[in-house]
Amino acid sequence: MARVRYIGPEPVTVPELGRAVQPDEMVEVPDDRYEGYVCQPETWESVEEPKPERAPVMRVAGKSAAKEG
Repeated sequence: MARVRYIGPEPVTVPELGRAVQPDEMVEVPDDRYEGYVCQPETWESVEEPKPERAPVMRVAGKSAAKEG
């Protein structure tokens, strides 16, 4: 989950979070909704960007990853 800080002057109800957010409060938001918050720089500031998705590790059957010396 990404983190953003609410920098508005008064508490605001955020239906997506299911609660009110206070001025200068940091909240966690779903990674896929992060851009929807930070695109409003007069209201929200980024604290922690979404972590990049890790690609699955591909393994080849029957091959050893160890190097023979």
